[in-house]
Amino acid sequence: MRLLRRHYGPLKLVLVGAAFMIVLFILHRDVGAGDRQEDPWLKNIVDRKDQVIDMMMGAVNNIRDSMPKLQIRAPVQQEEPAQNSKSCLPGYYTPAELKPLMDRPPQDPNSPGAEGKAFQKAQWTPQETKEKERGYEKHCFNAFASDQISLQRALGPDSRPPECIDQKFKRCPPLPTTSVIIVFHNEAWSTLLRTVYSVLHSSPGILLKEIILVDDASIDDYLKEPLDLYVKQLQIVKVVRQRERKGLITARLLGASVASGEVLTFLDAHCECFHGWLEPLLSRIAEEPTAVVSPDITTIDLNTFEFSKPIQYGKQHSRGNFDWSLTFGWEAIPPHEKQRRKDETYPVKTPAFAGGLFAISRSYFEHIGSYDDQMEIWGGENVEMSFRVWQCGGQLEIIPCSVVGHVFRSKSPHTFPKGTQVISKNQVRLAEVWMDNYKEIFYRRNQQASQIAREKTYGDILDRLRLKDRLHCKNFTWYLQTIYPEIFIPDLTPTFYGAIRNEGAKHCLDVGENNHGGKPLIMYPCHGMGGNQYFEYTSQRDLRHNIGKQLCLRSSFGPVELGDCHYVRKDSRVPENEEWELTQDHLIKNTASNLCLSARGEHPSMVSCSPSDSYQLWHFS
Repeated sequence: MRLLRRHYGPLKLVLVGAAFMIVLFILHRDVGAGDRQEDPWLKNIVDRKDQVIDMMMGAVNNIRDSMPKLQIRAPVQQEEPAQNSKSCLPGYYTPAELKPLMDRPPQDPNSPGAEGKAFQKAQWTPQETKEKERGYEKHCFNAFASDQISLQRALGPDSRPPECIDQKFKRCPPLPTTSVIIVFHNEAWSTLLRTVYSVLHSSPGILLKEIILVDDASIDDYLKEPLDLYVKQLQIVKVVRQRERKGLITARLLGASVASGEVLTFLDAHCECFHGWLEPLLSRIAEEPTAVVSPDITTIDLNTFEFSKPIQYGKQHSRGNFDWSLTFGWEAIPPHEKQRRKDETYPVKTPAFAGGLFAISRSYFEHIGSYDDQMEIWGGENVEMSFRVWQCGGQLEIIPCSVVGHVFRSKSPHTFPKGTQVISKNQVRLAEVWMDNYKEIFYRRNQQASQIAREKTYGDILDRLRLKDRLHCKNFTWYLQTIYPEIFIPDLTPTFYGAIRNEGAKHCLDVGENNHGGKPLIMYPCHGMGGNQYFEYTSQRDLRHNIGKQLCLRSSFGPVELGDCHYVRKDSRVPENEEWELTQDHLIKNTASNLCLSARGEHPSMVSCSPSDSYQLWHFS
């Protein structure tokens, strides 16, 4: 029968057909001669006549079916196979189809934190006060308050803009399925489980493939067997574990390796999802598979666990950015981005993203290089992915109709097994791969990173450079000019930079704690680590402290203060009170007032210039 599957030409088909007719003729002639002497062999043929005919017919049919159709006219264009393996129906998904996987239990509107309200308690017993303090110490948020709030609390009515509430989602292309990946390390029980239930109660059952909890070597007993037993009842929730603490990056890669959804959705372990959060993310990825999309992240108060709900009108959107210390931040979206967006369903293009909460096509995640697996613990991975996605042909977007709450802590409760220098190492890896010569701007602001770069102790980056080459990624100049033209680019080679040491005080000029402008400068022992003691004397003749914001020294009749720099682009100018001259005899002189900077007194101030006064003599180091 194997031979019958071969393709036969038209001539062979004719010959087989002729042979078939001859056999039939012989059978009918011989079998029909009744007066002929019976022959045992012939009798056997007669008995098997029908079987022989069936066999011959089957052979001919096999040959006919296996050969190409004989085409007399022009060849028929063969249909291309469907691009999507799923059936693609017209129209839009119905609310019934997008019903959440799990219904919430009945809610008591007067229960603690109900409908996203703040937890409030008028009287505290000594024991409760101790529990609250322990929660702050361990988790850096009010774990006591979280524990009083239902794990399955509702967040009240849908308060998103009307176009978000009314948004419909096309069946073609179909919305992809997703695996939600949540990494945790010694997380509070209530915040972790509330995150899980929030996903279950707000995600359509046809789209939510699974929830994967990745334990980054937690040591708390309640996060071991008790958690495993608890999530078994939730069916689509599973726990995978790292035996030793390797950090967020490695844990997320582990989660991605066992995920089966078409989209990977990453959440932190202290989140709550608002109405309709998932569909807008998946819809955008279905529309544009190279889009890496984040929800509009709102605040869950770390003290009261009040959920900051979206508003229907007048929302002022923010986008992600970075400063030249490679720290992520937020800023208002620029006018051109406001004009591009027609309504609230339009995504917000963002130069960088926070990296804690986002969704990405699983195939694109692998194509674009997932994470740099040589980065350790966490820190810098979000900026690295921001640069990589944009430079290699993708796009970063915030989806305003997708709202997820997050507990923002003022500090991390977790330690770094190898110390905080792992953050600098991670940042050096991203700078060496993606920033070209602009990496020097970063190194001037981070002495630890500069040392790691000089000593080349940041590990092997050859695979990442090969990835950059294979994907034909653009350079960092393109990124700055095309994706983030609003950023101020400091001098690649400033006239002077570093710490400014005073000869008389033997201390360095310092901006002080939390000085974002408007506060006087101080003198502080020189530490050589940059940070609050980093300044640049630029080609525009201003003195800048520009690690985060662009802050400039301003001459005044009182203590010298920092303020927002006025020179922010080529068509702007430096005002007189921000213009300085560094004289050959080491004075820092304001040209307009003809006064010089002095370290004498509680705060640096302007005095009459005197090269013989050691408190007016400054040296960059």
